[in-house]
Order: sequence, then structure tokens, then C-alpha cells
Amino acid sequence: MLIVNRRDTKVISTPHGSEIRPLIDRTTSPINQCSLAEETLPPGASVTPHHHEVIEEIYYIIEGEGVMKIDDEECEVGAGDAIYIPRFARHTLTNTGAGPMRLLLVCGPAFFYEDHRTK
Repeated sequence: MLIVNRRDTKVISTPHGSEIRPLIDRTTSPINQCSLAEETLPPGASVTPHHHEVIEEIYYIIEGEGVMKIDDEECEVGAGDAIYIPRFARHTLTNTGAGPMRLLLVCGPAFFYEDHRTK
């Protein structure tokens, strides 16, 4: 049995100022079909616009509010929202709230950096 607690995970600091904690992914387990991570996005920060060619993603907002943009579509999002991001869809998330935004990142297959494309 594999149990990973967030307090025991390493924190990855991103260029856009967020912190990502891989919970169950290729770096913490032998998993390869899906992955789970937690991200904390500071107020006013935006996830660098990017897309994936292999991975489908779901963002699940735990707390905070912001604006999600997928391709040309933009929508306000907040706690309790689950957002599906298809392959090849250019996407970004901006924290428009006064406090940190916390979200879960679910990927299938499991996240791998080579599929994170900013251009």
C-alpha cells in the first residue's frame, strides 16, 4: 500500500510563483496511468499558458477564485469547480482573489515534464 501525505512531499516552485506538491505521480510511485498533485497559486499570479499533447488534465479548485482560460474560452471559477482540460488545449488560470488559490491537478496519463509545452 502506498500512502503519501502532503507534509512529506517536496515542493516545486514554478516560474509563475506557484508551489506544486506532487502527491502520487511518476516521481513518488510506479504509477503511469494517472497522477495527482496540489498547487497553490498566489493572489494575482497566473499559470504560464501551456498545453499538453499527450496528457488530459482536470483542475479541481479547493479554495479561492480566479479566471480559467482554455483556448479562446474564459470563465470565472472558484472552490468546488472541476475543470476539464483536453489534450492540445492552451490553458492558463489566474488567481483573482485576495488569498492563495489551492487546487488539485489530476492528469492522465501521469504527468511528465516533456509534455508541458509553452509554445
